[in-house]
Amino acid sequence: MAADNTSSIQPSFFTLRGIPGLEAHYTWIALPFCFMYITALLGNGTLLFFIKLEPTLHQPMYFFLGMLSLVDFVLCSTIMPKMLSILWFEFTEIYFEACITQMLFIHTFAALESTILLAMAFDRYVAICNPLRYNAIFTNSVVIKIGLASFIRCVLATTPLTYLLKRLSYCNSNIIQHSFCEHMAVAKLACDDITLNNLYGMIVALLVVVVDVILILITYLLILRAVFLLSSKDDRFKAINTCGCHICAILVFYIPGILSTLIHRFGKNVPLWIHILLVTSHHMVPTMVNPIVYGVKTKQIRESIVKQFHSL
Repeated sequence: MAADNTSSIQPSFFTLRGIPGLEAHYTWIALPFCFMYITALLGNGTLLFFIKLEPTLHQPMYFFLGMLSLVDFVLCSTIMPKMLSILWFEFTEIYFEACITQMLFIHTFAALESTILLAMAFDRYVAICNPLRYNAIFTNSVVIKIGLASFIRCVLATTPLTYLLKRLSYCNSNIIQHSFCEHMAVAKLACDDITLNNLYGMIVALLVVVVDVILILITYLLILRAVFLLSSKDDRFKAINTCGCHICAILVFYIPGILSTLIHRFGKNVPLWIHILLVTSHHMVPTMVNPIVYGVKTKQIRESIVKQFHSL
């Protein structure tokens, strides 16, 4: 341990346990996570490549999708390399500053994914409920400003977590019962009072994730009301199909997170490994599924991919 200038005691490194209780199965558990990671990298990389390359995809909807793919790319790359090194090679140590940095990236980009899903919901609302003004409202500059505002919002919300962890003294164990550095998993190692950490963590969750979920629900209720007011069945089907990919992305992102939160708060007898697998799935499954869903379900993306392959 080494004391810093503020008299807090910080370890030079932490030890990540991985998935406690499943140590005997690490080699096999790593295989599906490795598959998820490779699929996420290839899928999101492919989407970003074609969105940049194909002029017909230079539209607000696909710019938002590009932002989502970039966030997923960073998020899975922040979690998986270290986790796989633990499961396969038992590289469990992580420097204190590296742990804080990983924690900041994970919480920031998870919050940013939620914010971008909200922006995409607004995009679909305007496209369906006010199509004549869509191009006037969602200009390229507006999309860029929404992306920057979303990023700033999440950075401002999560950056104080680094200070809240660095102010603590870690005079007990330096073993984190997790596969990656997560705010409360690190805070629980401190011998100081972590009430402020708990309180701020809940405030961020309420102001970012809960607010986003409520606004997304309201947006889709308004969309559904507008869809059912359409006179043509074909128009209703087209409108619902337009939102189908986004609804899948929302469900895949929020359901594991909600289940993980409920188990963490109320499932006192649930094994720790279940909680860790749920949290990891909450971060990893969307990064793998999103590019597959959008690539398969979105006609313009399919057509641009086929076009590019035919031009080779």
